[in-house]
Amino acid sequence: MPFNSTRYRRHTIRQRLAAPAIAIGLVAYFGFHALNGELGLVGKARIEHRYAALEKELTTLRAERQELLRRVVLLRPESLDPDMIDERARLGLNLVHPQELAILRPQGNR
Repeated sequence: MPFNSTRYRRHTIRQRLAAPAIAIGLVAYFGFHALNGELGLVGKARIEHRYAALEKELTTLRAERQELLRRVVLLRPESLDPDMIDERARLGLNLVHPQELAILRPQGNR
């Protein structure tokens, strides 16, 4: 054997399968997180469901805010509504007129 020649070594099965095994592991890892990760397909569905619930809550809160604003406008000095003043006074003082019929409700229904 001449001095300048190289010796050919056969790779073992372990050496031949190392690179494909690492590649398969990486593909499996990233594939799993693409499906089940926080921003994966399942996570996206959760985010969309939460978004829809928050949109519904926002719509409800906006309607409630508009109703409260409408009632506040009725209590302003420049646009006092006598019925609103009477209602607030009766509610605050817990009084009724003698000719009125009072319907009592349990406290839990408020």
